[in-house]
Amino acid sequence: MRRRRRPALPVFMLGIVLTLLAASPALASTYRYWSFWDGAGGTWAYATQGPSSMRPADGSVQGFHFVVSKDAADQAAPPRTAPDFAAICSATAPVTGKKRIALVIDFGTPAEAQAGETPPQDAPRTACAQVGPDATTAEALAEVAKPLRYNSAALLCAVSGYPKQGCGEPLADTAATPAPDKPADASADPSAGSDGGGGPSAGLFAGIAAVALLAAAAVWQSRRRRTR
Repeated sequence: MRRRRRPALPVFMLGIVLTLLAASPALASTYRYWSFWDGAGGTWAYATQGPSSMRPADGSVQGFHFVVSKDAADQAAPPRTAPDFAAICSATAPVTGKKRIALVIDFGTPAEAQAGETPPQDAPRTACAQVGPDATTAEALAEVAKPLRYNSAALLCAVSGYPKQGCGEPLADTAATPAPDKPADASADPSAGSDGGGGPSAGLFAGIAAVALLAAAAVWQSRRRRTR
């Protein structure tokens, strides 16, 4: 009796899945970038929009922190100064037709700086921007922290000229790079826009691809059993 030769497709799919799963940790690179935070309610939360699209209301607090992190949603640390609008904007009198936005700019630590660069100051900088009612956070930031630098994808690369080079690229040696501790009360959101300064998480896409392949393999096997 001749044995029916089994198709190699399931084995091929399994090989792809195992390859993707094995590669996922390597794809979760570490990034150095400007993270963007919203201080609504007196607590920092990772912004769900980028600074070029967010239009904060009068009395809002927005934060920027230059960080080293593997994943914006889970590991990026918020600015080291509390989001306190009254403390930041108390000396700026309200003006009709304008809104006041409190800004916290944290340049990070020397350990997080790029080679050959030093943060402009150790402690976070605070400023009160007085801008038009429809102004974005990026416009408010430009009022108090020029020069700003963006890349072609509208990702914020530098605040007050820091850093001088680079823009969110993955670090070459992640093992030797110090990463900030994850804050216990950070509420992060990985869905921030491309101009939000959040570092990408490539492992997520590999995981999705692996799940999709497993599902396809299961459907194929089910149909094969029916045709026997």
